[in-house]
Amino acid sequence: MSFWSDIKKEMSIRKKMIKAFKAGELYLGELERPIFPKIRSITGEENPTVTFTIPDGMDPKLLKKNQFVFQQVFGKNIELEGELKKFMLRIYNKDIPTSLSYNKNTIIPLLTPHRLGIICGKGKNGEWVTYDLAIKPHILIAGETGSGKSTQLRSILTSLILTKSPNELELFLGDCKKSEFHIFRKVEHVQCVYSSVRDIGKMLAAIKKELDERSDLTELFEVSHVDDLPGKHKRPYIVVCIDEFVMLRKDETIMDILTEIVAIGRTLGVFAILSMQRPNAKVLDTTIRANLTTSMGFQLRDAVESKIVNTPDAHKIDTSGRFVMNSDKLYEIQAPYITMEKAKELLNPFIVMKNPAKDVTETPRQLNEKDVFHDVNE
Repeated sequence: MSFWSDIKKEMSIRKKMIKAFKAGELYLGELERPIFPKIRSITGEENPTVTFTIPDGMDPKLLKKNQFVFQQVFGKNIELEGELKKFMLRIYNKDIPTSLSYNKNTIIPLLTPHRLGIICGKGKNGEWVTYDLAIKPHILIAGETGSGKSTQLRSILTSLILTKSPNELELFLGDCKKSEFHIFRKVEHVQCVYSSVRDIGKMLAAIKKELDERSDLTELFEVSHVDDLPGKHKRPYIVVCIDEFVMLRKDETIMDILTEIVAIGRTLGVFAILSMQRPNAKVLDTTIRANLTTSMGFQLRDAVESKIVNTPDAHKIDTSGRFVMNSDKLYEIQAPYITMEKAKELLNPFIVMKNPAKDVTETPRQLNEKDVFHDVNE
């Protein structure tokens, strides 16, 4: 872009900013002689970022309250960040894709730099959004039937299996709806797939024992994280994924263990992915919600459910596979769609014949103390 084109574009953005300030009454004094926020810089060609400061005496809350005026001027795809005095307005010139296919060759390289990479999807301007579950532990996924919630679970679990070896990652799956996790039953990483409350309770009791052992080890070796344990005592990451976990709400022991996992699991290498169709404030009490560092809200029934999941406006979503994510900030993302057949094809190299085979009804050998977990005194 030429020098004069740059100047012309910057002047156009400045005029639009003044228009937004006027429309939202974001100034001090009278309109005849207003004191507007001061534009400090405009950077970026394709997706400009405008940095500005508000005058002393202006309430910073007015910026967030009147964010809609920036959308009216620049379009829906903007982000406004800042506090007290300094703010940044990011302007995105492309829409979020309305559909997205799961492509292993694209996704896996994005995840491999992470210790425990999570694929989210594509956000504003078509950029991929990923993050490390080992850093931002525990996920809550919520959404109505057909919203894309179950496909997102399938995508996340498949990606974890493709990026981690069975020695690095163990998966414990609870399938309360008895419909989603059967394709993972014979995957080497998967320790069990359960559907009944009784069996899920046994699974979580074994994980509770492992939490206690890992806690004892970190104390014994005076380390702050399970990753720092000496070689002989290294432990794989554990991911506990329970679909429709609201069906477990009446079992106090189960809920207590889940609460403990999300409270202390991060430093012990144990993580939870919990999903539900109908968010319930009684099930998602303050302790659990406070420790679920990432929420993914697909289409929900109303503003109350969106608030429970902590994903504002998720009830306004009208595109399958689209969700609001609350992590380090709010995102609107289109999740990658992976069919059951495609997932089976990608998982096939990790299928092993087991004796007995992993099943949703029988207690698998892997839950025995000596088989599921490493002996501390080994």
